[in-house]
Parts: sequence; C-alpha cells; structure tokens
Amino acid sequence: MKNTNKPVEIRWHGRGGQGAKTACLLLADAAFSSGKYVQGFPEYGPERMGAPITAYNRISDERCPVHSNIYEPDYVVVVDETLLGAVDVTKGLSQDGAIIVNTSKTPEEVRPLLGGYNGKVCTIDARRISEETLGKNFPNTPMLAAAVKVSGVVEAEKFVSDMEASFHHKFAHKPQVITGNMAALTKSMKEVQVG
Repeated sequence: MKNTNKPVEIRWHGRGGQGAKTACLLLADAAFSSGKYVQGFPEYGPERMGAPITAYNRISDERCPVHSNIYEPDYVVVVDETLLGAVDVTKGLSQDGAIIVNTSKTPEEVRPLLGGYNGKVCTIDARRISEETLGKNFPNTPMLAAAVKVSGVVEAEKFVSDMEASFHHKFAHKPQVITGNMAALTKSMKEVQVG
C-alpha cells in the first residue's frame, strides 16, 4: 500500500500541440475538485509545434513543499508513441507504478520498446478514440482518462462528473464538443489495456 503522505507523481511526455500540458492541468483541476493538494506544470524549453515537451503532476492529501521537476515518477503518460525511441520515457519510473502509452499496440508489444522497464505497461489507442468521438486526433482527453483509470489518483465517477461540469463551463456554446469529450473520457476508461 502506498504511503498516503507521499504525493503521487506523474510525468507526461508529448509533442507540442498534442495537449499534454492541457491534460496535465485538467488532471490538476480534477484532483483539486476532489479535495487534493495539487501541482500541475509544464517544463518549458524551445517550444514549437511537434517538439518533445514534458509536464508534471503532484497530487497529495497534504500540502507538498517540493516544487521541482519530477525525477522519480509513479506514473508516466506518453501521448505520442514516437517518443519511445526519442526520449528515455521510463527514466526514474517506479517499478511499482505504470507507463501509459498512446498506441494501437498491446502492452506486450510495447514492453520491448521500454529499455527493460519491468513495471506495469498500459496502452490506449487515443488517436482512434478521439477520431471516433471528436472527429479529429485530440489524444489528450483519452490520455487524461487513461491516467486517472490506471493511477486511481481521483475516484473515477467523481472525475467524470467534475470533467462534465468543467466542459459545460468551457464549451457552453459548443454542446457537440462537450458530448464528444465526455464520450472520449468514458470510452478511454473502459478501453485502457493493462499488461
């Protein structure tokens, strides 16, 4: 059982324009709505569309005095599978945690690409889900749902209801966006594969 005084730490890897930073901040909002202490922040570098980016979450039941990047995450979320060959996504990742990869491959097919990581490997076809529910490749909403499902950092039903309220607030004049995002969330939570 995890030490509840230790924050759950999540590192996100994506490419500029894919919404990894947005998903990170949405997770922070959802955890805050659940009464948690949160941090959600990107690591800025030479930001450009398609460049690798990193973002971080710390989520805790108590105030967290640490304000650095995350070097030993409990969970890693990879929004773009092409980063598996470009970035050491498992660096520092807890063997007791999990990596969640946006891919059409199974966890067993992804494992050999992870440089000997022996922890839990999870996959979700966020591209297909977002194209089916949103009409375009917006992988951040499915990846956010998969991160919540795998980490359990926020209770699933509360997360879904909080996200629906958030989407109603943000997209009040675009009901089709609300419907699509909610479908993406619920479908992703059902379809994430754990290996």
